[in-house]
Amino acid sequence: MSMQALYLLVPLAPLAGAIIAGLWGTKLFGNVLPRAGAHWVTIIGVAASFVASVLIYMDVMRGNVYNGPVYTWLESGAITMQVGFLIDSLTVMMMLVVTFVSLMVHIYTVGYMEEDPGYERFFSYIALFTFSMLMLVMSNNFLQLFFGWEAVGLVSYLLIGFWYDRETAIFANLKAFLANRVGDFGFLLGIGLILAHFGTLDYQAVFKAAPELAGQTIPLFGATEVSLMTAICIGLFVGAMAKSAQVPLHVWLPDSMEGPTPISALIHAATMVTAGIFMVTRMSPLFELSETALSFVIVIGAITALFMGFLGIVQNDIKRVIAYSTLSQLGYMTVALGASAYSAAVFHLMTHAFFKALLFLAAGSVIIAMHHQQDIRHMGGLRKYMPITWITALIGSLALIGTPGFSGFYSKDSIIDAVHHSQIPGAGFAYFAVVAGVFVTAFYSFRLYFLVFHGKPRFDTSAADHDHNHDGAHGHAGPPHETPWVVTVPLIMLAIPSVVIGWLTIQPMLVGDFFKDAIAVAANHDTLEEMAREFHGSFGMAVHGLTQLPFWLALAGVALAWFFYLKRPDIPEMLKTRFSAVYTLLDNKYYFDQFNQWFFAGGARAVGGGLSEGGDRTLIDGWIVNGSARLVGAAAKLIRFLQTGYVYHYAFAMLVGAVAFLTWSLWM
Repeated sequence: MSMQALYLLVPLAPLAGAIIAGLWGTKLFGNVLPRAGAHWVTIIGVAASFVASVLIYMDVMRGNVYNGPVYTWLESGAITMQVGFLIDSLTVMMMLVVTFVSLMVHIYTVGYMEEDPGYERFFSYIALFTFSMLMLVMSNNFLQLFFGWEAVGLVSYLLIGFWYDRETAIFANLKAFLANRVGDFGFLLGIGLILAHFGTLDYQAVFKAAPELAGQTIPLFGATEVSLMTAICIGLFVGAMAKSAQVPLHVWLPDSMEGPTPISALIHAATMVTAGIFMVTRMSPLFELSETALSFVIVIGAITALFMGFLGIVQNDIKRVIAYSTLSQLGYMTVALGASAYSAAVFHLMTHAFFKALLFLAAGSVIIAMHHQQDIRHMGGLRKYMPITWITALIGSLALIGTPGFSGFYSKDSIIDAVHHSQIPGAGFAYFAVVAGVFVTAFYSFRLYFLVFHGKPRFDTSAADHDHNHDGAHGHAGPPHETPWVVTVPLIMLAIPSVVIGWLTIQPMLVGDFFKDAIAVAANHDTLEEMAREFHGSFGMAVHGLTQLPFWLALAGVALAWFFYLKRPDIPEMLKTRFSAVYTLLDNKYYFDQFNQWFFAGGARAVGGGLSEGGDRTLIDGWIVNGSARLVGAAAKLIRFLQTGYVYHYAFAMLVGAVAFLTWSLWM
């Protein structure tokens, strides 16, 4: 098989699985085929995609980079719009992460959604989701990038609202869809500016011409002008703010927990939320030409990293705690982008994909065992009931907080180091945010861990099955127990890279030249250069990390969580009462949702109501439609008095008219 055929196989295999699974339970197949067929076709499709990605990775490592069209979609004058692939080191890294995590989620779903009536539909959606993300990361032009971008958003809408009979799920998927449309407006403006000024949508052509247009400005308001590169980069980043859930377009992501747990893992780990990080990294040749845009990126990322972490402290839903963790970690990645440490950002993207998918799937395992109870205040002591879930969740938590030796340590410490050396305006605040965020992350992560797996059980160990299916299939009566192998095997498979992937890959990805042709960094922005000079191997970095401030902050966060929630659980309640104003602010998520409901949703309803009442009913119906009818009626009433039926009246009128016409003619 040729390499071009392998490139096509990667996205098309999941697409074929999605189509077959979507039709599996329909009349087309006679409604007689076993449900298992839906998971087999999609798992085989994604597995084929993963194997092909491995082979492509090996080919790229031999120095074979591909950039070419698949077919031409549209030609308009000198502009050609194509579907094409750019296969380089950045692309293959994303392909491997997306296909591996997706494969684990597919296998996990067999056990998790076993009794759900929408079984075939769910497998169709997650395979389609994988196809959409692969089309996005493999694109070599902005047209295909936008296609993948929108397809990911559409399928996420379908998956978040998968249980469409729940009002909360419908509200959540609409919220995600609308928030992403706001980001897409900026994204489209950025692409439109590129097409208008570069005359092409091809990445390489745009990157090649960008330095020549770096000094160009465009009018903004009246005489005010702004740098073209700044406008393009901020427009593109607004799209990334929505897709990768940065403040203030982050509001959709916690609510996406209304979808089944497997899709929470897929959205939050390897696919949708990482699309924005990947896109900015791919656009590094453009962002390097605008320090203003980089400053904007680093400040937004810093705000998200720190302030979204605070919200994780007060959440009690097991999935929402992990969701706010995702928001915070996406903030870390965005900070790295703003510091021009693009390779550190995608390195953290990769390590985060494994341990965050692990944490979500472990949460799903707990939810199954707890008969679909998601409140961590009603758990506790699950360590002895669920040993595999416990140890894998511990590994994921240790990786998340950046414990030396675990994958999260290498990527998170690299980001902190890069920001420390950055000279971009806003880097000082960003450094404070990412360092303080280490303590916050450790505290809320181990608050979750201790409340779920340690302490005394806070549930009835003889509890009967709940009637209401909150998240997935119905549970089983009796005390919690370890979940089936289709659930635990993906946990183990994700736990392995959560430990070792950072250790194995930091040398080529951050210190070596793995991304040498895929990422562009200006010499005066190269914040990772200092780290590379001080790097003495993975083991040396881990040992050195034991003496650094982030490790001690993480340790303090774990210790405080242990003290508060295992030894003195009365203290958190006391603090909650004493600092009720702060707790209320955090519990209401800084009132972003209330503001959006009041200002945007309420404002839209008010404007719509005003246009309906004042514009449609009063102006159009009242004045134009009915008003014109009344005007014609009034004119008819006046003219009616002239229609007497007497010939001499008409003769007199004709005489007066003739005199008036002659007078006007002579006067003119």
